Amino acid sequence: MEIAPSNLIKWKEKNKSYHLLDVRREDERELASLGGIHIPLNELEARYQEIPQDKLPLIVYCHHGVRSLYATQFLKFHGYDALSLRGGIEEWSTTIDPSIPRY
Repeated sequence: MEIAPSNLIKWKEKNKSYHLLDVRREDERELASLGGIHIPLNELEARYQEIPQDKLPLIVYCHHGVRSLYATQFLKFHGYDALSLRGGIEEWSTTIDPSIPRY
């Protein structure tokens, strides 16, 4: 259900295709971002069909990994190949890319 930041960076290095989905609030996204599609968790139920369902894995992230885990469960129920980024953007910043601001 989750992918560790260290495994995701290996995917990036191997040019494995995937989509990113940020489920944080807009104000959080303005502070720091890994990119990707942005649909806040509170809007996901109404907007999830905007997410490409082209069989690429969907990596869902938030601040610490709690909201993204909930979103991943919801998306899997609706047929998406989804994984939550363990530890969220916080763990990514502390273990992979310290240039991503912490908040």
